[in-house]
Amino acid sequence: MATVVPNDLRVEVSNRQILKIALPISFALLVPQINFITNNIFLGGLGEQELGTAGLTGVYYLIFAAIGFGLNNGLQALIARRAGENRVEEIGKLFSQGVRIAMIIAAIGIAVTYLIAPLILRISLHDETVLRQSVSFLYIRIWGLPFLYIYQMRNALLVGTNQSKYLVIGTLAETVANIFFDYTLIYGKLGFPALGFNGAAIASIIAEATGMFVVFLVIHRKGISKRFSLYKHFGYQKDISKLILVQSSPLVFQHAISVISWIFFYILVERHGFSAGHSNRDLAISNTMRNLFGFFGVFTWAFAATTNTMVSNVIGQDKKELVLTLVRKIVRISFSIACVIALVLNLIPHTLLSIYGQDSSFAQDAIPVVRVVSSALVLMSFSTVWLSAVTGSGNSSVSLIIEAITIVFYCLYVYLVLEVFKLPITIGWMAEWIYWIAIFSLSFWYIRSGKWKKKVI
Repeated sequence: MATVVPNDLRVEVSNRQILKIALPISFALLVPQINFITNNIFLGGLGEQELGTAGLTGVYYLIFAAIGFGLNNGLQALIARRAGENRVEEIGKLFSQGVRIAMIIAAIGIAVTYLIAPLILRISLHDETVLRQSVSFLYIRIWGLPFLYIYQMRNALLVGTNQSKYLVIGTLAETVANIFFDYTLIYGKLGFPALGFNGAAIASIIAEATGMFVVFLVIHRKGISKRFSLYKHFGYQKDISKLILVQSSPLVFQHAISVISWIFFYILVERHGFSAGHSNRDLAISNTMRNLFGFFGVFTWAFAATTNTMVSNVIGQDKKELVLTLVRKIVRISFSIACVIALVLNLIPHTLLSIYGQDSSFAQDAIPVVRVVSSALVLMSFSTVWLSAVTGSGNSSVSLIIEAITIVFYCLYVYLVLEVFKLPITIGWMAEWIYWIAIFSLSFWYIRSGKWKKKVI
């Protein structure tokens, strides 16, 4: 018999419920993007080369962040399913085993960065200065991975149990720490040493550790840790660990190959620019586009995370017939917000690009790419919601297959455009259109087919 608790964890299919979950997630996702942009604004003060290199190192770190995000999504779907079933006693077990798995992956990530990454970068990059800066930065930055992963497991717990409002406090603390230490460590202000490019790496690690500490303090003070018995199940539990790995592994690979394709894109941009004599400019523009894509895409990603949680929760309530209605409601809200954002991006591109402190020619070269990115944000607004519905249904292996098929087309396109035909990077960024259209087509078809209804997790 399901355990009855004072605060029911089951969700309703309503716009109010969607916004109640999504808006705090939006803010929580916005803060890391502010951190990325803050890093790049300060690094832009060092020069265009540092701004370009930050794009490469940022995307490399995103590979491991994406692996954690995949684990987070799988764990979140499982926690939301147990919440929908009102099996509260299982939630703490899932969280504890998720943290154990995350720490093992973090250790592997650190080892890979020290042993393998320098070899891959040396083979891939042409500019020796960019190579040295990248390796030196990553040797420091990668030590933030354990803090980031614990932080992501916390997200899975709070979103999966419909308590996303508590995400805000930790992310605010992380932002304040990041801005302060970026300013002091990059430029050597307030008595701190001037560490230049590597100062941003140290600042990010301190910020991630601060955010992790504050949010666990909140979890403790609000009684969440006690309610779900979060710290009583850290001993290895084979069945639960296996369940998490079965559910999350396809998502880990899905997000990893997605970001690896971005690294492939950035490497091609560097090679494309190097052969034309302006590698720093092409890299710097692409890095600012990643910042804009990340910053303005947080609302869409928040609705995607909401979709994952609510679909899984509704299925846990044995209300599969409401899934399509729920997804359509989320798509309408996400699409509307994305259209407004795209309009803003196209109205004031000079203003947005000016924050990076580059000359007017930089903005002139970047604006055509902004046009492409803004339209890609609109495509992403509904495509990623449908993909997250597949994840929430428990069919994570199908999500991986959809991603893999799409990535093949994406990589083939950018290789032909940038490496073979050497077309402008504006044309290269149009790969985002191909990516999101393919994601939508395959995800929409699968959910409409009803094949997901037989899946049990």
